[in-house]
Amino acid sequence: MIVKYGGNAMKSVELRRAVAAEIAALRAEMPVVVVHGGGPVIERELAARGVTSAFVGGLRVTSPEAMDVVEMALCQLNKQLSQDVGHAVGLMGRDSGLLQAEILDPALGRVGRVTGVNADLLRTLLGAGITPVLGCVAVGPDGNALNVNADTAAGAVAGALGEGIVFLTDVDGVYRAFPDPESRAATLTRTEAEGGIVDGWIAGGMIPKVRAALDALDRGAPFATIASGMTAGVLAAAARGEAGTRITP
Repeated sequence: MIVKYGGNAMKSVELRRAVAAEIAALRAEMPVVVVHGGGPVIERELAARGVTSAFVGGLRVTSPEAMDVVEMALCQLNKQLSQDVGHAVGLMGRDSGLLQAEILDPALGRVGRVTGVNADLLRTLLGAGITPVLGCVAVGPDGNALNVNADTAAGAVAGALGEGIVFLTDVDGVYRAFPDPESRAATLTRTEAEGGIVDGWIAGGMIPKVRAALDALDRGAPFATIASGMTAGVLAAAARGEAGTRITP
């Protein structure tokens, strides 16, 4: 199981550690790989250094100077999260070519599109009972770091391993009539999800989440679940298909 742990679901140390405990508990039921972002941490470190960074189409324009800060911030968070999970090792894309990427768009600077995953390294760690915790910095063809979207990086990992993925975020799932809790869709097919975007009941910030789930399916994941990382007990239920919204091919 791949768990994508979003920056918004780790805004406090207490919440981060609570989710880490749930990841550790899930590991008793199945092998787990964690892929994380860290938007709030990155924002804090950029501001502290006076480095400006704009967003275009939901992606951070990443100058070489900003890339240095992004990598530094995510490396620190990566080690903290792996420590919280326990029996885990924190890794970045530079480690043994774990995440390989190419420049997505020169106008965005050091922003990458994932082109390869060292799945053998992940399988070796899982076989040894160690949970890989992967930060979303990849290595480019020039050997330098690239900032990659954590959702798409997690989807690439899920596809490379042929495993399902749970996207932990700040919502309980996909709603057919938001915010009516009774309208949460327990399951959606690809066709239903794509139709929801066209028809408008999947809208706003839910669109990139659903598209990330569909991208994971495109890469080979058997399912992708969108669930809340803000509530205790949700992760294990989502992994079993009992919480959030599970999207299937």
